[in-house]
Amino acid sequence: MIYPLPAVIVTCGADPGEWNMLTVAWVGTVCSDPAMCYISVRPGRYSYPLLEKYMEFTINLTTSDMARATDWAGVRSGRDFDKWKETGLHPLPGEMVKSPTIEESPVSIECRVKSITRLGTHDMFLADVLNVRADSRWINPETGKLELEKAGMLVYSHGQYFELGNLIGHFGYSVRKKG
Repeated sequence: MIYPLPAVIVTCGADPGEWNMLTVAWVGTVCSDPAMCYISVRPGRYSYPLLEKYMEFTINLTTSDMARATDWAGVRSGRDFDKWKETGLHPLPGEMVKSPTIEESPVSIECRVKSITRLGTHDMFLADVLNVRADSRWINPETGKLELEKAGMLVYSHGQYFELGNLIGHFGYSVRKKG
């Protein structure tokens, strides 16, 4: 398969009494204009009916500081646990959707589902990006640039979590004219 993948926590639900989170590795960008992404979720997951009912969710990027919570949210069910309490993560109300964002996440992406495609073990939720919240700790005040490389982004590869490493180049560096 294609690895590594971002290890994200998806949040869903319409009010604080039903807000839930689940760890998702099948996630990605599918279009930049309009901004669109997807998540793939097993229909048996506790959060699946919330995703299907409200047709919205938030993708919360994770960091090495969030690794334990990310793993915990993926191996325990919201049927049996209050994941917010157990992980120590803090929900913030979404700005454009009813699902929350995660305060500790460096970037939270609020999404509205366009379609659900039944694929096999997982169903793909294709969604429009409605809003992006970036934690100001990772925005360079001089350039205004988001510097996620400093956040210790978490990725998943073959059952293991890794923190992203060293910068080796910028887009286009291989063909940029010197001088």
